[in-house]
Amino acid sequence: MLNSSALLTTIPHTVWPARGRRPGSDAEEVVRRRLRQLTESGVVDDHQEPGEGGADGGPDTVFEARWRVADGVTVRARLAVSPRPEDGDGQEWILVAEAEHAWEPGWLSPATVFWPEDEDDPWDHEAGTGLRYRDVNAVPADEKVLRRLLKNGARDGWGIHVVVHEAMTPDERGRGPLTRLLPPSLRHRVIEHRAAPDQLRSVNYALREFDVEVPRGGAVVLPGRPAAPDYDVRDFSVRSVFLDGSEPTEVVKALVRYTDLARPLPEGAVEAITALREEWRLLTLEEELAHERRLVAMYAEALEAMTQSRDLYRAAADRAHEALVAYRESGVDGAGPRPPSAPPAPAPSTGSSLARTFGRLKESAKALRPAPAPETGEPGTPPSPPAER
Repeated sequence: MLNSSALLTTIPHTVWPARGRRPGSDAEEVVRRRLRQLTESGVVDDHQEPGEGGADGGPDTVFEARWRVADGVTVRARLAVSPRPEDGDGQEWILVAEAEHAWEPGWLSPATVFWPEDEDDPWDHEAGTGLRYRDVNAVPADEKVLRRLLKNGARDGWGIHVVVHEAMTPDERGRGPLTRLLPPSLRHRVIEHRAAPDQLRSVNYALREFDVEVPRGGAVVLPGRPAAPDYDVRDFSVRSVFLDGSEPTEVVKALVRYTDLARPLPEGAVEAITALREEWRLLTLEEELAHERRLVAMYAEALEAMTQSRDLYRAAADRAHEALVAYRESGVDGAGPRPPSAPPAPAPSTGSSLARTFGRLKESAKALRPAPAPETGEPGTPPSPPAER
């Protein structure tokens, strides 16, 4: 796991991010029951609830869990649940998981580690639009509502939006959501918009804002806002989708390609990834030992710096004492000009400056020493002329 998120601009390929809303006020109890169940069954290696509020004292209730996927790859995940202060309707949640290697679509979905797979529990509403991840979301008949819905979903950036058009009204097998047929790690990140046969024109009119369109009887994965630089609608458009209950292979391929893009981080994702990486507390014994070793190394460096600072200060004090002794030995009495005031005590890092200052002071003292008087005879007698050779 990386240690810093300060330079993040796109979603890392090792990270699985999701954000949603759950109606009601008992989300914490639902999560606790789910984590206990999966820990007892061995799916989850360990979990804990560090407590309410993060490092900034916020209102979030935080849960941490660790498990292993294929080839023993360790996944660490952090779920933060908070109330919705703007309208008081339910609780919002942000879930970020990070693996030791690039994320694979077939891995266990982090959402089902914390939330029950029971479709009767409505934890899977998208936070911005209120649409559901695990259900078919029928396209609204009102074109203004449709445009607003698609715009808000694209701007949110946490979910992946795909628009599917029905070439004809499907039977019972085809009326179910395509998301339930996706690989596990895609099922709870994709919002499926389903357009009826007679809505193709209105849907494509609304999609003009994204410079994309859905083929008749096909599907298109929408770009976010802002769109990924490498997004090309030809790579994310599917000509035909068979709504017969079979695996939507082409749709899956388009979604996997989309998750491989260097997509901009949605709002709040940097903070969530940083909290996962830097506030993680569910440590193994080996991780605790490594953490303690890092602390010991850090304290050793601090002690070495303090020792060097003390030695510099001591050397500066010795030079100051030598300069003071030299000044006193210069013979300047109280009648002479007063020496300049001693400078304030230097900081440990200014030893060389202090030495230069007292060196100048020593030279000044020597210059102030009185010159020797010329040799003379008796008082009042002029000096004798020099003897002739």
